[in-house]
Amino acid sequence: MFVVGVAGGIGSGKTTVTDRFAELGVTIADADVASRTIVEPGKPAHAEIVARYGTDILLEDCNLNRPKLREIVFSDPNERKWLEQLTHGPINAELKQTMEQATSSYAILVLSAGSGNSPVMNRVLVVDVPPAIQLQRVTNRDNSSPEQIQAIMDAQPTRTERLNLADDIILNDGGLKKLIDRVDTLHNKYIELANIEENTG
Repeated sequence: MFVVGVAGGIGSGKTTVTDRFAELGVTIADADVASRTIVEPGKPAHAEIVARYGTDILLEDCNLNRPKLREIVFSDPNERKWLEQLTHGPINAELKQTMEQATSSYAILVLSAGSGNSPVMNRVLVVDVPPAIQLQRVTNRDNSSPEQIQAIMDAQPTRTERLNLADDIILNDGGLKKLIDRVDTLHNKYIELANIEENTG
């Protein structure tokens, strides 16, 4: 399976990009989605998190209070490291299962930490945006304080680090039509590359 990794910091428009790939029929293995799935009530990671932080970390329906958990882990590097170690294995297992069940000619692997690398990826697409736009978008979207958003951005790889990994780049500082046109162009390119890989692999 030809796999394209998609990276991008918070507020970059990564979800809009991957939603378009999904509309085009591409299987999406999204680490952010997997990270929510593996902490649902009844899952082992959910029990571990409640054991560590108590029932105050839960909403009324027993799902995690994600904004509260985010506030805890992004204000304490040790807590963030603990949570990452807890969830890393289950997230990877969930992503692997999704890609193994793919029916499209290639699959998209959406990376959660803004950047990253994986031996399963054939190419990396970075959704790029200037940091000032990131901050503005996420502040408007989440009603979070600029300080909290900046802390999340600071915990993610830098813009330069992401771009250094990129085989392809979408600069998302324009309108939606421009973004979709760029995705559609890359989609055709990835189908061609996947066919070449299949015929020569």
